[in-house]
Amino acid sequence: MLDANLKTQLQAYLERLTRPVHLVASLDDGAGSAEMLALLQDIEALSPKVSLETRRDDGERTPSFAITSPGHDISLRFAGLPMGHEFTSLVLALLQAGGHPSKAAAETIEQVRALDGEFLFETYFSLSCQNCPDVVQALNLMAVLNPKVRHVAIDGALFQDEVEGRQVMSVPAVFLNGELFGYGRMGLEEIVARLDTGAEKREAGKIANKAAFDVLVVGGGPAGAAAAIYAARKGIRTGVAAERFGGQVLDTMAIENFISVQHTEGPKLAAQLEQHVREYEVDVMNLQRATALVPAGDDGLVEVKLANGASLKSRTVVLSTGARWRQMGVPGEDQYRNKGVAYCPHCDGPLFKGKRVAVIGGGNSGVEAAIDLAGIVAHVTLVEFDSKLRADEVLQRKLRSLPNVRILTSAQTTEVLGDGQKVTSLVYKDREGGDSHRLELEGVFVQIGLLPNTEWLKGTVELSPRGEIVVDDRGQTSVPGVFAAGDCTTVPYKQIVIAMGEGSKAALAAFDHLIRTSAPAPKTGAVAEAA
Repeated sequence: MLDANLKTQLQAYLERLTRPVHLVASLDDGAGSAEMLALLQDIEALSPKVSLETRRDDGERTPSFAITSPGHDISLRFAGLPMGHEFTSLVLALLQAGGHPSKAAAETIEQVRALDGEFLFETYFSLSCQNCPDVVQALNLMAVLNPKVRHVAIDGALFQDEVEGRQVMSVPAVFLNGELFGYGRMGLEEIVARLDTGAEKREAGKIANKAAFDVLVVGGGPAGAAAAIYAARKGIRTGVAAERFGGQVLDTMAIENFISVQHTEGPKLAAQLEQHVREYEVDVMNLQRATALVPAGDDGLVEVKLANGASLKSRTVVLSTGARWRQMGVPGEDQYRNKGVAYCPHCDGPLFKGKRVAVIGGGNSGVEAAIDLAGIVAHVTLVEFDSKLRADEVLQRKLRSLPNVRILTSAQTTEVLGDGQKVTSLVYKDREGGDSHRLELEGVFVQIGLLPNTEWLKGTVELSPRGEIVVDDRGQTSVPGVFAAGDCTTVPYKQIVIAMGEGSKAALAAFDHLIRTSAPAPKTGAVAEAA
């Protein structure tokens, strides 16, 4: 099942096991069970600390397997083959069940261990989803740390009946004790915060007691990470308040234009960014959403108010709040989000196998999404508002060569329709003739660009008509001591490498501002004596 290279890598990891790991496979006579058995036998052969037991008709999903450790109450199961993006989840689960310590913050680990109640989590994932591993890995770790937490990670493509029955149309989809817990990427801290109801209040109290920073970075994407590193290297007090560290990079599949790195993936790069930042004395405050900015008063400190009621103060601020997917803003979009309306074709595409879908947007992202989906779904209709597609010509040629793709231009999406549970059709207007048309389909993938996360700054910082923060060539905003960088600004070309450069520049400009504003006034008396 595993090739020689993977076996070598996995064997090296399994040498870190400090206690036995027992695999219990629930199998039937199907091809999936045969593949799973081959995978587990490969794993067993790589370490003397790993043992394998097979069962049939034991009441568990088939094929599936549990990862346990004798003498330890661990309820952790994979229903399906954890390959692709989930192979790392498998490796981590083996290591953690085998006693290898997690890199999670000690405070968060103690929060998990202190959770009281009965928590049965079921996570539906797809092997092509780059958002799913974070959720699977977080819940697996919780199951290892706390016997009151149980977790099953389920390959939605393999257990299609469950997906249909629970109306899962977006992954990762997490159910807690049979009820929907949430869709989309969730890290360990976020999941624990939702379960530990007093966590937000405690965190707000800790934040309120923090001393003022020299540089406070708002946002944890590439621009924010770069700004934090450059500021910290100056030896000044640096903090980062981020709604989710990594930002939009977490939702990016393949990255092939980050200079000197031929290929990487968004979640991997985001983890490396955070690791690099934490190597310095940077106070990282995750899961913190900024709601208001107050310019400096007599105390010379800029204030950033947070959604939890706390505030942070700093001598300078770097705004790097990034951007998010732009929505269509039509009736039915909000109602059917995660019920057929999706924004990530890589994550959710496999759930629409054999179905009819539409892609909204004729730029590079829209055309690339249509090409990817065409290999999975029955039919793709690409809907573009303009009179022609805006994607690169090579992508357009590829799209037009596909037999199950239809292209509509001069088409304005006006409504998403459904039966109350899921999407059933899309309504669009012909902008040339004025007639309305209805497409019968099951999925709508929205790919129409980005919207800057700057609504909270309106009336405080100068914004462009598109909502971007207006900056000069040093990253300075209209508010003294407040700088900005990355996709939330007027700097053209929203690219990771550009955001990093802009974040570094903004931090250097903030440091220069600190030097100049803290310099003592000239001694006029001494000048007079010298004269």
